[in-house]
Amino acid sequence: MAKYRQGRLSEEIKKSISGFLINGAKDPALTSRIISITGVEVTRDLSYATIYVSPVCLSDEDKEMVYSGVLAGFERAKGAIRGQVSRDIKLRHTPELIFKLDSSQDYGRHIDSIIDTLTYNNEDE
Repeated sequence: MAKYRQGRLSEEIKKSISGFLINGAKDPALTSRIISITGVEVTRDLSYATIYVSPVCLSDEDKEMVYSGVLAGFERAKGAIRGQVSRDIKLRHTPELIFKLDSSQDYGRHIDSIIDTLTYNNEDE
């Protein structure tokens, strides 16, 4: 039962934060670029929620600068986001929000490039 509730709560938090980014965010670090909420993990006692975010970077942008700016924007808006989650989801206690970068897309691109080099090397033989 608890696992089912964690999963449902994760999806509801994800939906609420996505809605906040579309309608309620005022911080330029959050509104000036496309940001995906790739996942939400809620602890078993429902007191903490880790939100994984993935901002889209242009090829000429410094990724580290963009990532740190987006995380800083989420930290500044943490109270407003938690308030939005509290209004959207009726709980006795709204989880504390922890924002982290999701680097799985970068890792996937890295693995793809390795596979491509292996494929090209095998075609030469």
